[in-house]
Amino acid sequence: MSPTPHLNELGEFLKARRAELTPRAVGLPDSPGPRRVAGLRREEVARAAAISTDYYTRLEQGRMPASAPVLEALAQALHLDADQRRYLFGLAGKETAKPRRRALQKVQPQLRRVLDDLTTTPAVVMGHRMDVIAWNPLAAALITDFSAVPEKHRNYVRILFTDPAMRTLYADWKAVGRTSVAQLRMAAAKYPDDPRLAALVGELSVRDPDFRRWWAAHHVAALSVGTKVLHHPVAGELSLDWDTLSASTDPDQQLVVWTAEPGSPTHDGLRVLASWAADRRLADAPSE
Repeated sequence: MSPTPHLNELGEFLKARRAELTPRAVGLPDSPGPRRVAGLRREEVARAAAISTDYYTRLEQGRMPASAPVLEALAQALHLDADQRRYLFGLAGKETAKPRRRALQKVQPQLRRVLDDLTTTPAVVMGHRMDVIAWNPLAAALITDFSAVPEKHRNYVRILFTDPAMRTLYADWKAVGRTSVAQLRMAAAKYPDDPRLAALVGELSVRDPDFRRWWAAHHVAALSVGTKVLHHPVAGELSLDWDTLSASTDPDQQLVVWTAEPGSPTHDGLRVLASWAADRRLADAPSE
C-alpha cells in the first residue's frame, strides 16, 4: 500500500525548488525590471510542466494530490536530480519508477543508403520524437546545416521554434509550426514516459508563446504528406510536396522526402540548389 501523501510538505518542497531556479537556467529571457519573487514564478513552472497555473498553485498550497505523470513533468520542469525526484514521489505517496531513457536513435543502414542515392531530392530520417537522425546534403542545403546543431538539440520541432531563420524560410511559418506541434503531441501520446520528449515540450512551452498555445489546443496529426512553400535564399520560392515512408525494419524511423513536379520552376530550383550545395562541399573540402 502506498504511504499517506504529505501534501503540505510536497507543496513546500515545490516552492523551495522553484525559488532556487533562475529564469535563465530554464531558457527564459531576463525580466526588464526586478522580480517580486525569488526564482521562477508559479505560472512559469506550470507552463514548463504543461499544466494549468491554478492546478500548480493548489499543489503548492497542499490542497490536492498529484498524479505520477504530473510529478514526472514537475521533476523535469524543476530540473530535479535523482534523489530529489525520489523524495518528490515519496511525499506524494507514489511509487517512483526509474525514468526510462531511450538511447539516441541511429539511422537504419538501408535508409542511409537511400539518402546517399537521393542526390537531387532533399530527404531526412526522423526518429520517434521527430529528432533528425540522418539527412542528405540537399536537405541540409534546403533547411539548415544539421551537422552544426548539437546532436541532443537536433530535433525538427526544436529547430523550427528556436532558429529565427525558419520563420523567414517557410512562407507560412505559423501553419508549419501548428502542424509540427500536432505531430509532436501524437508522438507524446505514443511515448508518454519518454523523459527527453517531456523535457522538449517543457522547454518549448517556456520559451515560445506560440508553441505553448498550440500545445494547449491538443490538436494531433500524423507525419504523412503535405505541401510546403519555402522562400529559399539561394533557390528562390519553392513549392515542395513532402511525403513520409516508414522503415519496415524500425517503424520509429521515417524517411521524409521533398519533391517537385518535373519541369516545374521548383524542380529547376532544386537542381540549382543541388549544384550550389555541391560547389560548397568542394570549396569546404580540405586541399591535398
